Amino acid sequence: MGKVREEPNGSPLSKYARILLYVVDTDAWRALGTASHSLFILLSLEWKGPKYNNNGKITLSVRQAAERMGVSRDTAAKAFRELQAKGFIIVTKGGSLGVTGHGKCPEYEITSIEMPHLEKSNSFLKWTPGNDFDVFAHPVKNHAGKNKSLS
Repeated sequence: MGKVREEPNGSPLSKYARILLYVVDTDAWRALGTASHSLFILLSLEWKGPKYNNNGKITLSVRQAAERMGVSRDTAAKAFRELQAKGFIIVTKGGSLGVTGHGKCPEYEITSIEMPHLEKSNSFLKWTPGNDFDVFAHPVKNHAGKNKSLS
């Protein structure tokens, strides 16, 4: 019998998310809504494993998340904010409009997974009711909301 060749990033059909009991058995997890639970699983599926550790550079847009979860973009955006407020994810790089005009997704760290060359922070273990963590707010560059070329 021949050896089965494994794909470098694994087969999409065999992909799974490992959610540990110590993560879901916390007050922070119980304080999350069901959309946030779903989003956490989707973000965990974007992690490529310890060999190709991309934690801190995990990307998933609000639109992609909304489509995969079957919810509105507002619900998906609220889930991202909830996960940040409870300490499950941290924005490591904000989204932006690229030079070519295409948007770039924010990059996230999942705090229950080791970063490359760093220990996991497990911020959600430090969360207490009423003491949410700071949520990343994307800076507004055009405060007046006007097209400068028409002014």
